[in-house]
Order: sequence, then structure tokens, then C-alpha cells
Amino acid sequence: MEKTGQDVQEYLAAVTPSRRRDDALVVLDIMREITGREPEMWSSGIVGFGTCHYRYPTGTEGLSGILGFAPRKASLTVYVFEGFDTHRDALAQLGPHTTSVSCLYIKDLSKVDLDVLRGILQRSYEWMREGGSHDVTLTIVD
Repeated sequence: MEKTGQDVQEYLAAVTPSRRRDDALVVLDIMREITGREPEMWSSGIVGFGTCHYRYPTGTEGLSGILGFAPRKASLTVYVFEGFDTHRDALAQLGPHTTSVSCLYIKDLSKVDLDVLRGILQRSYEWMREGGSHDVTLTIVD
């Protein structure tokens, strides 16, 4: 992934449907609070906070936001780099959502518990700052 330099507020202002835009603004504020960082646009319409370098044992490596989300038409996608095994209990309390490898999909943010979401994001941020796990090595770049 790469940073695009696109203005985050301009991008979010154009997000449709309006519910997705509103949800994105709420998550934007939560991630800004957790990270203490300002958002930046990354490729593929991803709003990211900070930058980390990742490297897998296979040699695959690249850059990513420390926390990030994408307001897609079908759902708000929140990226949880470490996956969901450590978040099972929280996910059971979150409210309506689906997941795949490292994506948390939320169709209606008003139906989820924002304190639970904040906790998931806080734990994910801490995991990233601690350098990941044996499956991936992470280094915070900025």
C-alpha cells in the first residue's frame, strides 16, 4: 500500500451512502483518539493512522497504517492486522458484524457497541506498537 496524499476530509465528504459517511466520521474520531495521529489516505480508499513496516517469515513485506478503515458501499471495513482470535469475547459483545482474515465489516455502526469497538481498536493498536507476533514483525515508522 501507498499513501496517496489525497485529502481525507474531501474523500470522506464524497462517501455514499450518507450513513457510511457518518459511520466513517465516528470511526475516524475513535482512531484519532486512540493513536494520537492524524489520518492519511492510502491506496484503495483506506484511511490510515501512522505507518508501520510489516514483514512475514516468507519475506513478504510492505507498509501499512497502524490502524485503518475503509468506508465501502456495502459496509464499513475496519482493519485488524492481527486477526480476530484474541478478540473473540469482544466480538461476541460487539453487535452485528462479519469478519474475514483481518477485516471487520460493519453495516450499521449505530447497532454496535462503540465501547467494545474502541476496546478492539485499542488492543490492536497496542499489538502493533509491541511489534506483532511470530507470524509478522512490525516496526512503527511514524
